[in-house]
Amino acid sequence: MKNEKWVAGAKPLAREARAAKQAPRAGDNQHMSALKLRESKRWLERARAVIPGGVYGHQSPNLLVPGRYPAFISEARGCRVRDPDGNEYIDFLCSYGPMVVGYQNPAVHRATEKQRALCDAGTLPAPNMVELAEKLVAVSEGMDWAMFAKNGSDACTWALALARQRSGRDLIAMAGGSYHGVHGWCNHFTAGFPDSDRASTVEFAWNDLQGLSALFDEHSKSLAAVIVTPFRHEAGADSVMPAEGFLEGIRSLCDRHGALMIVDDVRAGFRLHRGGSTQLWGVTPDLLVYSKALANGYPLSALLGNESLRSAAEGVFVTGTFFTQAVPIAAAIATLEELEAKDGIAYMNAIGERFCDGLQRGADKAGVQIHVSGPPSIPFMTFPADAGSFERSRVFAAACVRGGVFVHPYHNWFMSTAHQESDIDEALAIAAKAFREAARVRAS
Repeated sequence: MKNEKWVAGAKPLAREARAAKQAPRAGDNQHMSALKLRESKRWLERARAVIPGGVYGHQSPNLLVPGRYPAFISEARGCRVRDPDGNEYIDFLCSYGPMVVGYQNPAVHRATEKQRALCDAGTLPAPNMVELAEKLVAVSEGMDWAMFAKNGSDACTWALALARQRSGRDLIAMAGGSYHGVHGWCNHFTAGFPDSDRASTVEFAWNDLQGLSALFDEHSKSLAAVIVTPFRHEAGADSVMPAEGFLEGIRSLCDRHGALMIVDDVRAGFRLHRGGSTQLWGVTPDLLVYSKALANGYPLSALLGNESLRSAAEGVFVTGTFFTQAVPIAAAIATLEELEAKDGIAYMNAIGERFCDGLQRGADKAGVQIHVSGPPSIPFMTFPADAGSFERSRVFAAACVRGGVFVHPYHNWFMSTAHQESDIDEALAIAAKAFREAARVRAS
């Protein structure tokens, strides 16, 4: 029988309760045995002949567990994906964050197809650009205008330019190690970028208000802005929530010294708070950057600001041929409406708590210690015994993928409104087996 989750046009997982006993589960035909990846490897060989590295950037298979993961995804619906070999996975990467209401969400699909029939990339923007700006301003606390781009890197760099234009200062303070994209001022890898790209940034330690205060004392007339994420979430480390008073303290220091506060909400946006993630702590920035979940997989980012920055936004020339592309904007409007209609943020936190609690039970039963960090809607899990080596994380993640659950050994995971309780429970059953494999890793 064909799995109903994959019927074209069907509401993702709407028939889950009825289909659960009939439809094949993600791991049923994989049985925790060696994963068949022949087609995926064949495509990777072809890719390497014409694309440097084959698959580059954060999607590179070298950043997973080489040889144990597929290199390509051929089909996706709801919270499930399939690779070229036909292996099916419950996906907890959600395309590294963008899929917030599920792959091929019907409401988003209808909105994009309707707009595509009218216009996508035009000589002038479509009117729906105004609609989306109005909607974002209405829901984002303290924001008075919005502008659009294609990715988080561009929008964060754009925010820095506006802060410098507004303040007449050059320096930007950022938390050391934080990820804000791949431009020269923030790229974690320095190959190809001159040191001068970082000459106008200074760093402080995450959750260290005293360190930031010292930077302001040293550069009080030079600091244009502080850019910060709602919580610390770079890959290769446990996520760290802001300490009590940390974000509030940044806001206070910026106000005291005439600097601007920029929140990079690219990764967390629309999974923590509909008005901007830092509203969880009652903090309103001057500039706010969204991307990833904004358009449920369509390429779009947004820079929002308060009234005091309108003139700077008008004065800094930034543009792109596809920045106002109408189909992604239609997707964003539909995504925001879906999240509101389904109380999506509350749902993702609840389903995430179910997942995280189940992981802890599975680890306890297997006799391994784990550390679950980050908010429930964007969780991450490590093994303290690895002491930074990620050895058990690799074993666990590879075993999960082999069983039909797609998680990442180094990068945080994501929940979506398409994940149902039955998906979580199925994934936890597979994770329980993976914990037993991780438990067999000897302490080094």
